[in-house]
Amino acid sequence: MSELETLIFDESAELVATAATRFADAVRRAQDARGTAVVALTGGSNGIALLRALAADPATVDWSRVEVYWGDERFVPAADAERNEGQAREALFDVIGAEPARIHPMPASDGEYGDDIEAAARAYAELVGPDRVFDVHLLGMGGEGHVNSLFPHTAATAEETAAVVAVEDSPKPPPRRITLTFPVINRSR
Repeated sequence: MSELETLIFDESAELVATAATRFADAVRRAQDARGTAVVALTGGSNGIALLRALAADPATVDWSRVEVYWGDERFVPAADAERNEGQAREALFDVIGAEPARIHPMPASDGEYGDDIEAAARAYAELVGPDRVFDVHLLGMGGEGHVNSLFPHTAATAEETAAVVAVEDSPKPPPRRITLTFPVINRSR
């Protein structure tokens, strides 16, 4: 286990630049060790800014050897501008021409599972697998302390075994989301 380090930044841009450098370093180390790096992305202003920073210098990462998942997603139609997937595609994946087969978005409410959020969460859990270990799991933190769509004092935070759960009552709109759970976060390298 790595040693805990606390960094404090005066500016978001400084945080994003440091996070982009560390992300690229962690991905390269994982690729050196295992051939492919497996990452879980976050949304939010800093998460998307980090992806834009990576797009500005795409050669820092061998994207052909990165498998991409999401830590959480709003359960809304695929074209909704609030989806983390769409924002990530615009910020990075469309810019670098990422291989679609390496990008694993969470289902949308107008996708294969329709409005059945439980079926969509189960399908993503099958895709992730029960023992997935992410080389990098990016986490932003909301003002009330949420990471992924794990909001303080909600049922999703108590999940001890499932890798993915449906959230029907997010205190931050929209209320319906799909999220990776703390057991998955805690297994991340």
